Amino acid sequence: MPRRAPRRVDPALDLGRHLLAPDDLPRPWDAARLFGRTALLEIEVGSGKGLFLTAAAQARPDVNFLGIEIARKFAEAVAARLARSGVTNARVLNGDAQRLFAELLPDASLAAVHVYFPDPWWKKRHHKRRLMNDRFVRDVERTLSPGGVLQFWTDVAEYFTASLELIARSTSLGPPRPVAERAAEHDLDYRTHFERRMRLHGQPVYRAEFVKPG
Repeated sequence: MPRRAPRRVDPALDLGRHLLAPDDLPRPWDAARLFGRTALLEIEVGSGKGLFLTAAAQARPDVNFLGIEIARKFAEAVAARLARSGVTNARVLNGDAQRLFAELLPDASLAAVHVYFPDPWWKKRHHKRRLMNDRFVRDVERTLSPGGVLQFWTDVAEYFTASLELIARSTSLGPPRPVAERAAEHDLDYRTHFERRMRLHGQPVYRAEFVKPG
């Protein structure tokens, strides 16, 4: 099910605090400089419309959150949601997550990586474009601190199975831990807008958590 286009962002809304371009990132990497404080850092790859990023930042103000969204309109929508919510511990990068992980993030620098409903690239000849590939999962393992967590959710059973096999083959991340589905307490009490759509339509969601050995 393709993702729906975000609403138009109010041009009067100042996104400067929350929206980043690749050139805005400190080189060498310095998360404390980026956020103006030292704290644990969690990254979400593919932030969509920003539901997870905003809710997580509000729930855990002691943690820094960086979302990465390659589509400009969606990145702007995420930044707008963060700005309207008034959170100061989350920002969104309009850029390529695979390049950020491969070229900039240092070893053991992340507390968690969140990957929710990445593009499945349905056709077999396009599978090489999938986010969950050998290089990316190895970079996730490298950048996670000991005890750090990878959360991977998808609505595509084949992609889920293939990714679990890939992670087992290419990394030493622990065996997948199941993530239980919980009842929503209100209309937006879902991890992402895509999870909400799937569950409201009665479609399955496949979830797994991996922990880097200490």
